Amino acid sequence: MNASPNPSRLFIASCLALLVTSLTFAIRAKIEGVFSTDYHLTGEEIGWAFGPAFWGFTLATFAGGLIIDVIKTRRIVWIAFFAHLIGLTVLLFAKDKMMLFLSNLIIGFANGSVEAACNPLVASIYPNQKSRMLNRFHVWFPGGIVIGGLLSWLVMTQLNLSWQVLTSFLFIPLAMYGYLFYGQPIPETERVATGVSYKEMFRQLAAPVTLLILISLMIASASIPGLQLDFNTNLPYILIAVVVTAVIVEGRLINKISLLFPLMVFAMFLTASTELGTNQWINALLEGAGIDPMIILVVVTGIMAVGRYFAGPLIHKLNPPGVLLGSAIAAVGGLYLLSVASGATMTLSAAVVFAVGICYFWPTMLGFVSEYLPKTGALGLSVMGGAGMVATSMVLPIMGKSIDQAGPQQTLTFMTIFPIILVFIFLLVNFIVRKQNANPQ
Repeated sequence: MNASPNPSRLFIASCLALLVTSLTFAIRAKIEGVFSTDYHLTGEEIGWAFGPAFWGFTLATFAGGLIIDVIKTRRIVWIAFFAHLIGLTVLLFAKDKMMLFLSNLIIGFANGSVEAACNPLVASIYPNQKSRMLNRFHVWFPGGIVIGGLLSWLVMTQLNLSWQVLTSFLFIPLAMYGYLFYGQPIPETERVATGVSYKEMFRQLAAPVTLLILISLMIASASIPGLQLDFNTNLPYILIAVVVTAVIVEGRLINKISLLFPLMVFAMFLTASTELGTNQWINALLEGAGIDPMIILVVVTGIMAVGRYFAGPLIHKLNPPGVLLGSAIAAVGGLYLLSVASGATMTLSAAVVFAVGICYFWPTMLGFVSEYLPKTGALGLSVMGGAGMVATSMVLPIMGKSIDQAGPQQTLTFMTIFPIILVFIFLLVNFIVRKQNANPQ
């Protein structure tokens, strides 16, 4: 075993682990149609069976964030590897909604373990380039969807092979990242290296108890059909008011700390739903667009991959809050244009605007927390990633039901509400950051 960590090898291994994660997203987007036509599942049933891929992710990121400094990053990596191995094997035999549910749960747990281990790992091995390298690391999420989309088109559309053959290709990068991580020393997380205590890490979340209870309830709502919220009633809005009140009481009155982190968690609910919810339902949303939806997915995620790779100068010029605000504005335009587009050319043009909008959301949200709220540690990054995924798990069946009942265009119009709210949130975040910079503690 080497005496010191090898940053390049660890970074490549992390990227390959994220590649496996993203390939599972691309394949789900393709096989959604198979389970609808061949196995006769409704859109709502498919949304429910896909949900565990997101809240299973959340469970893993939360658990990983809590225990990573105890059991170490290396063990979280191997949990991810074996969960990927088992989950993909179960998926190969899935033929009904329960098997699909189980496979997505295990795969989601694996994907969350990758996020829990690799985000703090990248921040640790590149302490002076966190936002830039986290964007480069997250190139492999859209990059993997590009690869998966093209692979789906080649294997199933052109070669007319089964979806099981397509799924089998994921075992190749899985073996590669296992090999690269094997025997490698991995550094402590940034929190441990800087001496921030566990107690202080929790306090820096502002309202850790409220946030953990909220996300646990969201997981229950996403996984138990009878608990799904009906936004045509008053109950969800009452619950939102209760949560906001609890966050203010716990954060300001008890912990006496800024509520910036809970605000970013709420923003993560919306950024992730905008990006992942739309991309996961791309087949159904754009089936009448006059162009193969998987080609649209490849274009969108290809733009995202290129944008993230070259994100450094943009982040340096605008800073993370400015990038997030610009992204939200572009996402509003992209979703609106998709909702009214007709024909291949208009749809493709709208998809390009949408891709620019969602390009920087996920990694820049993580980079913001790592740079502006560093004392939240690995747990802060895990809560952010988990929040994004559990929100997506809730929105998927809602979108599926909307597609079934109101149609794709009306569903896209409904989704435009999310980035509109984000524009106002990121205006507030920019104001808070400027005020903090002008009056440093």
